[in-house]
Amino acid sequence: MAKTTPLSDTQIRLTKASDKVITLSDGGGLQLRIKPNGSKLWQLRFNKPIEKKPALMGFGAYPAISLANARKLREAANELLAQGINPKAQRDSEIKEKELILNNTFEMVTAAWIKLKASEVKPDSLKTISTTLTNHILPRIGKCPITEITAPMAIEALRPIEAKGNHEVIARACQYLNQIMRYATNLGMIHSNPLTGIKGVFMTKKITNNPHVKPEELPQLLMAIATANIKKITRNLILWQLHTMTRPAETALAQWNEIDYENNLWIIPGERIKTGMTHQIPLTVQTLAILEACKVISGNSDYIFPADRNPNAHANKASANMAFKRMGYQGRQTAHGLRGLARTTLSDKGVAYEPSEACLSHKVGNSVSQSYNHSTYLNQRIKIMAWWSNYIEEASYGNISMAGSKGVKVVGTDQT
Repeated sequence: MAKTTPLSDTQIRLTKASDKVITLSDGGGLQLRIKPNGSKLWQLRFNKPIEKKPALMGFGAYPAISLANARKLREAANELLAQGINPKAQRDSEIKEKELILNNTFEMVTAAWIKLKASEVKPDSLKTISTTLTNHILPRIGKCPITEITAPMAIEALRPIEAKGNHEVIARACQYLNQIMRYATNLGMIHSNPLTGIKGVFMTKKITNNPHVKPEELPQLLMAIATANIKKITRNLILWQLHTMTRPAETALAQWNEIDYENNLWIIPGERIKTGMTHQIPLTVQTLAILEACKVISGNSDYIFPADRNPNAHANKASANMAFKRMGYQGRQTAHGLRGLARTTLSDKGVAYEPSEACLSHKVGNSVSQSYNHSTYLNQRIKIMAWWSNYIEEASYGNISMAGSKGVKVVGTDQT
């Protein structure tokens, strides 16, 4: 076979297109194809290393890819062939990997992660997650490939939040960022999570529990609630939450169809409870009286505490907190703090830990003990709730000493 004469730039420039494809060979499988439209394209002819079948690999157009560069690409391809590697398959794999990296932006990975979280968390929690990421994170690093996300980059994105002193949002954002990066790690998109520990860079606000008044200050709090310039529905909502020891959202969304008058129970479905488990709350003489007062106000609404301007909607979950601020209790008492007030009082009066926690719909013990103990302590909670409502009523008269611990001692250790 005659030896192929290498091409020259002059030869390539002077070769004009014709009505048929012209092929110029440089040797070693490198060819330049000149099409009738005048385009000049490099290609490499080679045999696949395993199948031993002919194959073609394009290198691009001339003169964008010069003769010298085309020869370098040929040599690189031949080196791979010498190692038993198909150069075209290798290049296609690299291109696909680059496309995958570009497509796997932080924004796209976040969307996939949020879709996964939708099946794990309640709608309100999902909305908080989505809002935090959409407002504070995605506008800054959303378009960046997940493989290029670094700790300094994430920290810089969080600096504007820090400047506003919004420590709670920073804490949430750091949590979400780490969960997203762990998700990407588990899917093999990245080798490890580079954002571990970023929370430690930011100043932390001293953690304070939802504030509440001391048990001995309950009479003054009840007097403030009774005399405050607030709507009747808001007053009833606060008293209901205080008596039932529920969370603000659980009270605000309470519906009439959840009241079991036959068994004197308020049955909150699991989807509205933080633990995800249905919570039965024993009703007392006092809570039944609150319900009677609410019937007059709620009319035909499905909600026990309907919104003031729209009876088809529930009351604002922040209604109680806004009322406490107007009463002058800002920083001293919150809606959620009513649970703390109840829990502190029960503890001071010597009520057993497990049934007290059950009153608050808290999970008791670790996952192992929970798997064995399925008690809801209902019998004990009936007695506890009755005592607690009586205690509140006595306090409303300005005298909590009369309530004392009378009746609460009946709470034993039997589990139901």
